[in-house]
Amino acid sequence: MEFNEQQQTTDQTIRALIQHSHRGPKDLTLATGHRRPTQRPGEYLIRVGAAGVNFADVMQTYGTYGGGPQAPYVAGFEAAGEIVGIGMDVEHPLPLGTHVIGTGPGAFAQYMTMPAAGVLPVPTGWSDAEALGMVLNWATALAALKPLGEIKTGDVVLIHAAAGGVGQAAVRLARHYGARVIATASPGKHATVQALGVDEVLDGRDPNLTAEITRLTGGDGVDLVLESVGKATFATSLTVTKPFTGRIVVFGAASGDATVTTHDLVFNHHAAIKGLHVGALATEAPPLYQSLLTEIKALIARGVYPPGNPQVHPLAAGPHVLRQLEDGAAHGKHALDPWR
Repeated sequence: MEFNEQQQTTDQTIRALIQHSHRGPKDLTLATGHRRPTQRPGEYLIRVGAAGVNFADVMQTYGTYGGGPQAPYVAGFEAAGEIVGIGMDVEHPLPLGTHVIGTGPGAFAQYMTMPAAGVLPVPTGWSDAEALGMVLNWATALAALKPLGEIKTGDVVLIHAAAGGVGQAAVRLARHYGARVIATASPGKHATVQALGVDEVLDGRDPNLTAEITRLTGGDGVDLVLESVGKATFATSLTVTKPFTGRIVVFGAASGDATVTTHDLVFNHHAAIKGLHVGALATEAPPLYQSLLTEIKALIARGVYPPGNPQVHPLAAGPHVLRQLEDGAAHGKHALDPWR
């Protein structure tokens, strides 16, 4: 059976941010007469309360995000909001009116659709904006640290871009799991990272970064690196990771692609390098992804994962926010309110 919000509003138009080219955020514009989407089998129709802004959104505007949409498209893919429609073939559907957090195409709009299997209810007492990051930033950080990173009590963990959404989640989680945390961030963001309780915070662009990490670890190196910066930090990550027992989890390349050859791996760098894309994880290893969501709910119940505090902007500010993110000028999590 398929349920729909009030039938008379089915064809209403909505406000949405449309990406018209692959030339970056400058070609992201606000449309006020975009057609409202309709849920398909296995999907919820969501009245968006808040949409998360992520570096992947910047990559998509340039067409460099693997498997990303082709322009023109409604931008954004992470949101929280109210279920107002339920498609056919949704197993054990949540009731209409439930607020959920999830991902799907076209989040920078007043309405979007989401695959029902990948959503989580917004925790009781949390706003939609406070729930942003739960199935993206926190799931990525948790996957990088536990199933892929195999974090253990006493490990030394290096977290790059620690002031970002994933970075801040990773710092909180690594400390919870008993690790010593060395973080990198631009100097203007050090206070934000220090407030999370890291052991050390360094400038990720410092030319002496490798030597400084080596000094801080007494020459032993780190057990685990969370690498999301790419070209600017990857050589350091390879150098400071313990040989053979060390792990590097790569889930981004904000500064550009880095390369490593088979010759490097055989003769120079002997850490285990693992790639992570949380969307692919959800698709290719559903039981593992569901286990992450289950653990996130437990972390919320124990108070390890507090409500988020994103900076919320009007929808029309989306291009500006993406440019800030691209330039490294954004702190923490940012969100768009499609009704402002």
